[in-house]
Amino acid sequence: MKFKFNHNNFNVLDLEKSIAFYEEALGLKVVNEFKAPDGSFILAYMGDGKTKHRLELTWLRDRKEAYNLGDNEFHLAFDVDDMDAAHELHKKMGCICFENPAMGIYFINDPDGYWIEIIPGGE
Repeated sequence: MKFKFNHNNFNVLDLEKSIAFYEEALGLKVVNEFKAPDGSFILAYMGDGKTKHRLELTWLRDRKEAYNLGDNEFHLAFDVDDMDAAHELHKKMGCICFENPAMGIYFINDPDGYWIEIIPGGE
């Protein structure tokens, strides 16, 4: 029996705002979408165009209050080939929430407060 990663999920309050954020901040694109027949939820799957891994954004029609992210100790991580350009973009967007220069990394947060780690690497 073999398992492999497929996707991670973040629940969001404003799907359009979240999709726009992930497109601008990380270059992700919606690759698949599912809308409940009764309109109660929408799943938008975003991908980087390079890997099979997806970020599933879940919007629930009846959810109005912010999600409790606890201490926000969980996160996604993205590597990038141009750390300086990425940092400048995220600084301009105002979404950098924590920096660790000693490790050469930083974190951004999305419109719902989820943290995303940015690390050097890429292709």
